[in-house]
Amino acid sequence: MIKIKTFVFNPFMENTYLVYDETGETLVIDPGCYQKEEEEELQKYIADNDLKVVRLINTHCHIDHVLGNQFIKDLYGVNLSIHKKDEETLRSVKVYAPNYGFQHFVESEQDDYLAEDDVVSFGNSQFKVMFVPGHAPGHIALYNEEEKIVIGGDVLFNGSIGRTDLPGGDFDTLINSIHTQLFKLGDDTVVYCGHGENTTIGAEKRSNPYCAIK
Repeated sequence: MIKIKTFVFNPFMENTYLVYDETGETLVIDPGCYQKEEEEELQKYIADNDLKVVRLINTHCHIDHVLGNQFIKDLYGVNLSIHKKDEETLRSVKVYAPNYGFQHFVESEQDDYLAEDDVVSFGNSQFKVMFVPGHAPGHIALYNEEEKIVIGGDVLFNGSIGRTDLPGGDFDTLINSIHTQLFKLGDDTVVYCGHGENTTIGAEKRSNPYCAIK
């Protein structure tokens, strides 16, 4: 059974996820930890629960989701996986990080790429990779059909959607990703968002003011 631990990090209030199962093998998804206290909180949970980090994944590479990439890579010796179309998004972070007050940002490099329909395995569990651009050009989501879970990054929020005014963003592309990819999932699928509270596909289909199906 998949377990998900959520941490809320950095001034953007970004959701960082540890995803693991009964084997203890763990995915770190979108580590937003920047301050020493945030890094220690994440590290302590991993140690206290006897978890083994086996992979680092970015759903997309905006600054608030990648601040802790190099920390995780250095500490646990794991590869960073992103979608190839978000490589430039990752590269650009070092340029604008100081403008957001992140003077000590440490750049990270991807080790491999994830593409649509790839399978990410850990322990006895796995996720299918979904390609859901619009908020970022190489945005992905991770879906487990059996347990009705999707880790969706900044595509779909509880009552909202990801912004599309950043470089590489496009409103029509985002709405298309939501309607043709996420909304094809079961209504009881739980969406773990990049910011804010969890939601379900059914709730957003019914009432999301930006993308509900009328």
